[in-house]
Amino acid sequence: MSTKETDWLSVGLNDRQVEERRARHGSNELTPPKRPSMWRLYLEKFQDPVIRILLVAALLSFVVAFVENEFAETIGIVCAILLATGIGFYFEYDAARKFDVLNALGSEAFVRVVRNGQVCEVPRKELVVGDIIMLETGDEIPADAELLKAESLQVNESNLTGEPVTRKSTSHSDFDKNAPYATNRLMRGTTIVEGSATARVIAVGDHTEIGQVAREATVLTGEKTPLNKQLDRLAGFISKIGYTVAFLTFTIFTVHGLMEYVPKVDVWGSENYWHVFGMVLNNFMMAVTLIVMAVPEGLPMAVTLSLALNMRRMLKTNNLVRKMHACETMGAITVICTDKTGTLTQNRMTVSQMLMQDEDSALLDEAIACNTTAFLNESRTEGLGNPTEVALLLWMQGRGSDYMKVRQGAEEVARLPFSSERKYMATIVDSSVLGRKVVYVKGAPEIVLGLCRGGSEEQIAGYHARLKDWQMHAQRTMLLAYKEVADTDADCAALVQSGGLTLLGLAAISDPVRPEVPQAVENCLKAGVQIKVVTGDSTGTAVEIARQIGLWKEGDDEKKNCMRGVDFAALSDEEALQRIKDLKVMSRARPLDKQRLVKLLQT
Repeated sequence: MSTKETDWLSVGLNDRQVEERRARHGSNELTPPKRPSMWRLYLEKFQDPVIRILLVAALLSFVVAFVENEFAETIGIVCAILLATGIGFYFEYDAARKFDVLNALGSEAFVRVVRNGQVCEVPRKELVVGDIIMLETGDEIPADAELLKAESLQVNESNLTGEPVTRKSTSHSDFDKNAPYATNRLMRGTTIVEGSATARVIAVGDHTEIGQVAREATVLTGEKTPLNKQLDRLAGFISKIGYTVAFLTFTIFTVHGLMEYVPKVDVWGSENYWHVFGMVLNNFMMAVTLIVMAVPEGLPMAVTLSLALNMRRMLKTNNLVRKMHACETMGAITVICTDKTGTLTQNRMTVSQMLMQDEDSALLDEAIACNTTAFLNESRTEGLGNPTEVALLLWMQGRGSDYMKVRQGAEEVARLPFSSERKYMATIVDSSVLGRKVVYVKGAPEIVLGLCRGGSEEQIAGYHARLKDWQMHAQRTMLLAYKEVADTDADCAALVQSGGLTLLGLAAISDPVRPEVPQAVENCLKAGVQIKVVTGDSTGTAVEIARQIGLWKEGDDEKKNCMRGVDFAALSDEEALQRIKDLKVMSRARPLDKQRLVKLLQT
């Protein structure tokens, strides 16, 4: 469908079609995970193996107490059970309430959609398959959709792939076959950081990608934690020892008593019969007492309090734990699967290298300040807009230049937004540096460099070598240039395509590794904990980050230690189990690829 010829008002759905598609495909609401009732959550605490032993001990103790009329031991065991289960229930119930707040979906958010030949706003939950939606910068994408029209569109897909910025386009020539999601697809839960889009909804509710991920994430695997396995073994050991000792004690004392008493008297006499019965009953009570004494009443309380305190400590570091035993599980890990962006790296694009062509940087500052759509906050420490453009503004501010003063000193005349077809952005301004109109250009070096004038073959070869080196080290590259413009010229595209640009600078922009990560990786490897980087980024970038943190060693091979998500998905479980033993990096990974990897590692 041609984006220029399409009349969006004529292809929108009418009320009858909306109802038919809602009946066929369902609503756009995600099915919330089932929450156990308060009583069920409390009764789950009694599944602890040591608690079960205590319940048996309490029952036996009650029998002894009823005979001997001494209930102190029974009351103590019951109190230990109630305290251990009560504390565990409170902390997990409190965590569940916090998760409910975090999982609020905001289904009442409104979306611009074409209905009945008009553009209107409807609640997100009322979207249906086939709806034409219109999105702008800052909008959260409400459903999985196919792009029909895109204007300089960049999407933050970090909720799904971990990568903050992905360029989207309807042009088949720009499709990245290795990308986790098609270049012309918008996924629910991601956010538009720049540009605008018109798209057709292709999946809603639980049928969306994030809906499938959410459904898989709520499936209970039944996998026991290491602590639960150890408590099961302990409970079994205590049971075997307790019952064995009690049985042997009862048997030995009963046999010994009968051997001493039976030969001397007539057992079947009324008084002698009751004497023998009393002796057997006393031996049974002694055996029961041994079983009760074998049970460590304080163990469940000690375990519960320890895990509860760990939950509180982790909450103080912004880690919300749903189940208490997960705290212990995290301390017994053997493999860490980690994302890249924001976890290993700072999730803050930074200019790591800038090759300026002129020591007088006034023109470069003006090019950075004016040829952009980004802004910095009042403190000039963070930005709003494209992360790459924000990085350039922060670099400029770090050199002592106020980008806003420079921008206000140069009046904008015309702008050509970035597009994936052109691969550059251009802005015409009335320059305060040169005193005349100038067109500033920034974009992909392989495109912009070809439009620049001058420079010997040796210089151009040097530029290409420098750019290639930066790209091999997982850095984004950008070239900035300018051209003086006659007062009568105002067509950005024609001015740029005519060539004759003057090079201003080459920039290398990267997301730097967190300073503490290399040491943390080294500590994990020394402790025998494997680390696997699982990211939606490209293979080259992922491997370079793995090298920077000390995970990727000199002798590692991309064919053996690295894999793309699409290749991993094509393997059977048996093949994947063999492959992941040596795996260090998985690139272009989708959420379901990550989930499958974790499940296989748990087997």
